[in-house]
Amino acid sequence: MRVSTLIALTLSTASLWGMPIAPIHAVQQADGTVSFEKSPRLINVFTTFDHVGVWGAKYYFTLELPENAGEPLQKVTISQREGSETIRFRLDDTLAFTGTARNKGEQLPLQSVNRDDATKTVSVSFAEPISPGTTFTIGLQPQHNPYWGGVYLFGVTAFPAGEKPYGLYLGVGRLHFYRRTSCRWGFC
Repeated sequence: MRVSTLIALTLSTASLWGMPIAPIHAVQQADGTVSFEKSPRLINVFTTFDHVGVWGAKYYFTLELPENAGEPLQKVTISQREGSETIRFRLDDTLAFTGTARNKGEQLPLQSVNRDDATKTVSVSFAEPISPGTTFTIGLQPQHNPYWGGVYLFGVTAFPAGEKPYGLYLGVGRLHFYRRTSCRWGFC
């Protein structure tokens, strides 16, 4: 008999006898792998400056961990999937906070920020897992915006807390960089 069938039968029998049933908060496989019950969502991705070659830009990735996620979030990976040029980041300048870039809340301490050059992936691990029901934003600072304009795509994956987390791919964030076509305020 499968474990899930056995659990369902046990819960059904317990509810028939009027026994209180504790809610199941996470999905855990027999091998110990932990996954979210309800998927986090990638809400928004944007940059503070969208012109090519600009220094001092920030790329903001806003995610929502729903109340019924079932498990806190421990790590997010951001992988450059498309673009004419590989974007390099100043990992020490990475930040995270509750809320959105336009409505910043409290800062979230980071445990580590790493880059895998082979896969063009930045991994952001939180010092304390992020609780369900939280909207939060990760800010990455590139060394500079790419010199080649166009569309750059970033795949975002979320990982729950636990020793064997199962990452959930949330989708693609899109940034578009433009070459200046006219002079503004006397600058060309």
